[in-house]
Amino acid sequence: MLRISDVHAGYGATPILFGVSLEVRPAEAVALLGKNGMGKTTLMKTAMGFLRPWRGAIEFDGHDLTRLAPHAIARLGIGLVPESRRIFPGLTVRENLELGLSAVADRSTALRRTRLEEVFHHFPRLRERVDQPGKTLSGGEQQMLAIARVMMAGARLILMDEPTQGLAPAFIRLIRDMIAELKRLGVTVLLVEQNARVALAVCDRGYIMEKGLIVFAASATELRESPVTREKLGV
Repeated sequence: MLRISDVHAGYGATPILFGVSLEVRPAEAVALLGKNGMGKTTLMKTAMGFLRPWRGAIEFDGHDLTRLAPHAIARLGIGLVPESRRIFPGLTVRENLELGLSAVADRSTALRRTRLEEVFHHFPRLRERVDQPGKTLSGGEQQMLAIARVMMAGARLILMDEPTQGLAPAFIRLIRDMIAELKRLGVTVLLVEQNARVALAVCDRGYIMEKGLIVFAASATELRESPVTREKLGV
C-alpha cells in the first residue's frame, strides 16, 4: 500500500534522510523504531507531503506522492496523527472530529452521523466529552481525539507519530488495543514509537532507523528476540 524508495530529505541545506526504503502492506501494522533524532518524524512529514523529498519516490496505492500537497495526500486516504496531537484546544470534541471530514468529498449529514457513531463506538469517552473544549481533555483523551479525527476522514493508512508518549499506562494499553482494532477493521498503520515493547506487541513487522537510514528490518517476533534490537534501542 505504501512504498518508500531511496528517499533523501532534510531541512534547508541539512540532510536528515539518506536513502530510506520501506514498505507497508495493506491491513498490517508496521513499526518504525529508533532513538530520538534518527529521522523517523522527518520520514513521516515527507510521506505526508510537509517536506519534499530531495531524491527517491513515495507511492501510495499506485499514486505518486512525491509532488502532492498534504491535503491532496489526505484525500487519497492517508491520515497523520502527529506527535504533538495538534487538536484545536478552543473547539469542542465534536468540532475537532468534524474537521476530519474536510478531507472527504462527501460531507453529507448522513456520513457525518455514521462516522461519529463509529468513532464513539471505539472511543466512548469521547462521546461523554463531546461538548467539552479540547483543552479540557487529558493527554490520553487528546490522543484518542487525534486518532479519531483521522478515522472520521476514513483514512485507509494512518501514520502515527509517538502516540503513547507521555501517557499513563492505562492510556498506553488503550492506544495499543486501538491499533489492534484498526488492523482488524482493515486499516493499515505505520507506527513511529519510542516504546519498542508496545510497538512490537501490536505490529506485524518493524524497521529500525539510525542516523537517517534503515539499519535493520524483520518480523515483530524476530525484532523482539534479536540482539540488534537490544544494541540499537537498548531493550
